[in-house]
Order: sequence, then structure tokens, then C-alpha cells
Amino acid sequence: MNSVKKNSPYDGITTYTARERNIYLLGLAGQNMIYNIIGTGLQYYFESVIFLPALAIGAIMAAARVWDAFNDPMMGTFVDRTRTKWGKCRPWLLLCPLPIFIITSLCFTNFGIYTDPSANHSLIIAWAAITYVLWGMAYTVGDIPLWGITAVMTRNDDHRNKILSLARAFAGVGGGLSLLLIQPVAIAIGKALQTSKFAALGEKAAYIQGQRYGFLIAAVGFAFVGCAFFQLVGIFTRERIKGSEKKNSIIENFKLMWGNRPFRQLLISGILSSPKQLILLVAMTLVNIYYANNDSGKILKYYVILGAGLFAGQFLVMIFIPTLVKKVEKKTVYNWSNIISAIPFAMIFVCYEIAGGPNGTHNVDTPLFLAVYAVMFTFAGISIGAGTVLQSLMIADCIDYEEYKSGLRPDGVFFSGQSFITKLSAGIATVLCSVGYYAVNFEKERRETVMLFMNNGGIARENPEFEPFMMIMFFLISVPPAIGCILSALPTWHYALPDKEHKRMLDELNARRQNETTEG
Repeated sequence: MNSVKKNSPYDGITTYTARERNIYLLGLAGQNMIYNIIGTGLQYYFESVIFLPALAIGAIMAAARVWDAFNDPMMGTFVDRTRTKWGKCRPWLLLCPLPIFIITSLCFTNFGIYTDPSANHSLIIAWAAITYVLWGMAYTVGDIPLWGITAVMTRNDDHRNKILSLARAFAGVGGGLSLLLIQPVAIAIGKALQTSKFAALGEKAAYIQGQRYGFLIAAVGFAFVGCAFFQLVGIFTRERIKGSEKKNSIIENFKLMWGNRPFRQLLISGILSSPKQLILLVAMTLVNIYYANNDSGKILKYYVILGAGLFAGQFLVMIFIPTLVKKVEKKTVYNWSNIISAIPFAMIFVCYEIAGGPNGTHNVDTPLFLAVYAVMFTFAGISIGAGTVLQSLMIADCIDYEEYKSGLRPDGVFFSGQSFITKLSAGIATVLCSVGYYAVNFEKERRETVMLFMNNGGIARENPEFEPFMMIMFFLISVPPAIGCILSALPTWHYALPDKEHKRMLDELNARRQNETTEG
């Protein structure tokens, strides 16, 4: 992408430089490394390392998401009301990475209050809830201005679409790296500590302590790298669109969000697509327990076989979306990518059910099924990638629509909606996951039994006793996401802001801005 100072047809309107673009993308990758440390790594840590009850995990996530329903728009309001010489987004980006690093580390720290899975978990559940809610608040402080700044770095619509598409791609890379590496790194560290530091505790206690410290060390390391990259955005980017003078109250912004019809449609669509997040949420547990048998080397191997397609699909579609939406209506791409992707999601469980195995088990660890799953996961990745990129592009269009309609440019408030969708989707997916695990008793003592069975060399998928656990994992990454794909297209089927209307509106908006600059 060429970086320019003046862009046709809007002479005199500045845009970001190549250096700013690259630093922004690096920072976004770092921020998404942090997100997946918590979004997937912490879930696995709660379930399979400290063995919290499944419904308690679901309750923690649900409570945090209810709070986010209020917290995210409030934070968006604070961003939009910020007026400094650095702009409205940069001050928050300068301040937030360090607190995020500290709280991310605390999420994996329980100060020795681990108890046996059959004992009372009150203290550790309370600590998990407090740190998780605090993390969500701190993350929101950074996430809203991080996405919101894209709307004020340039006034050129093509440049904005390009950086948003690249942003989603780099977010996928950063998140993918932590998803791919944190679990095998943590397990490897844990096994090393099990034999070198905790062997005197006995086999069971040594394994548990090793895994606890392994995840803490890995989380701190990954969070440090992610926050270091994240910090660069606030230092080196610049804002080029001045915020409107009008300042709305929090109540007014809630009304503004709901009153903007295209934004409301996207918000509802994003919430209905929440089950698609299950494929990322369950991935760590499924790969480790079904395929890799708690072997860090095998975890990496199967992540490459199965995850390569998932992330390649996301990455490629994110790169090509800007070109595609120049030729095809955004809402058309958004709706049909969701509808069609229901098929590969559904086929994941169908393949599992038709696969045979000894003693009533199902063996999909064969070259044929692995190849089929690699293809299915690629299509799933395309669906997730297309949805996330188009959601960002369409939210940016909604901000233009609101400025055109009311004269107010609510970048922070509307991108808080994106943050809310992301976190609420993860919360809903976590609740679905927790209910599924609870239904087959895949929690607490039974989860510990599976982990210790594998630690002693057993192959979990070949044990008929564990078959319900294997089944529920494949069900969760298949059937609910397929339903979510269909449901997500319903609110946007008659989308209220066609591309043609947005282009006409944006031309008029930029003419207004140019006149205001000339008159000023």
C-alpha cells in the first residue's frame, strides 16, 4: 500500500505514513497475543490445570460479559469525550499496556490456594472472577481506542479499509501465535519443573504444581512481548481527524448506538454468531486430549495440521476482502460467507460420528480424516476471517453514517460495540462450552482423571470410559457454530447502509470537512 500525504479525490486530507501503519499492525498483533492468552489459554488453565467446576467457569464469564454490556459503551464515551493535544485515542493507548500486563499475569496466579478438585473452590473461584473482570476492564481501555484510532488516522475510505483489513489479518497472526504456542510451551515448562523442582511432592502433586507454574511462566512471557508491541502504537501513531465539539453523556451514547440502525443490525448479528468462537475456545482441549495426549511436541504437530488451515483461511480472506468489496456489496459477502460456512462446520461432527474405532470409540486420527478436517477448518477460518474484517469495515461505515446524520463522530462508542461483540461472543461460547462439559461430567475430578491418565502414558481417545468427553468436544466445535452461522445472517439480510449510499454520503462528508478546514 502506498502511503501518501494527499489523496485524490480529497486534496489536502492527510493519511497515515508507512511507518505508522507498520507500527500499528505490530501493536495490534501484540494486543491480540494478549487476548488469546486469556481468551483460550485461561479457559484451559481453569478447566485442565486448576480444575474449576465447569458451571463456575461459565458463571464467571457470563457475569463479566453482563458487566461489559455497560462498561464497554462507558469506555467508548470516555474516549469520545477525551480532548488532549495528543488526540482522543492516543492518551489511552499510552497508559493501558502496563496495567494489562500486570492483570494478565495475576489471572494465572493463585498464591497457593489451589485445592483438590473435590474440595470447596470458593477462594480460587473468587480470585478467578475478580482478576478476570479486572482484566476485561483493562483490556477494554486499550481495545476501544486501538480500533477507534483507525478512523482518525485517515479520511480516505480506501486507506481506512486497507488498514482495517490488514489489522484483522495481523490480529489473527498475533492471536494465532499465542494460541499455537502458549499451551505446548506451558506444558513443556511444567513437565520440566515436575521432574526438576517438584519431584519430591509425589507424582500427582508434582504434575499439578508443574503445570500451574508452567502456565504462569508462559503467560507472563507472552504477555510481556504482546504488551511491549502494544505500547508502540500510542507512542508512534498520530490522529488526523479532529473530534466533534459536542460531548454526549453515557445515556445519550447508549441511545445513539441503538438508534443507528445499521450498527444495531451488526451488533445483533455479531451476538448471534457467538457459537463460532467455540472452535477457538475448545481447540486447546481437543488437540491436547484427543490428538496429542499431553505431549507438547504432538500438540505443535496437530496444531500445524489442523490449525494451519484455520488460520490460513482467516489470513487469506482478510487480505483479499478490500479488493472483493470493491466489486461485491459488503453485506452480500458478509451474509453469504456466514450461510455457506455452516456446511463445513456441520461436517466436523458428521465425520466424527461416521468414524469407527475400537470398543465404541471414534478414531479420526487417520490421514484421511485429518485431511478432511484440514479442509473443513480452512473453510471455518474463511468464515471467521470474513466476518471479523467485514464487521470492522461496516462499523467504520456506521460511524460515517452517524456523523453525516447527526454531526457527531462516535468512533470510541461504536468501536466499543466491536469490543463488546468480541467479549460477549467469547462469554456466550464459554457458557455453551461449560454447559456441554457439565452435561457429560467433563470437569473437576473427571477432568483431573483424564489428565493424570495421559500423564501416565494412557491414550484418552482409546478409552471407552472417556468417549462422552471426546464426543462433546467435537459436538461443540461443529453443531453450535453451524447454527450460529445461519442465525448471524438474519439481522443483516436487509442491511440499512448499502455501499452505494455510503459512498455518496462519504463524498458529501469529506466536502463538508474540506470546507470547514478552508473556512477555519
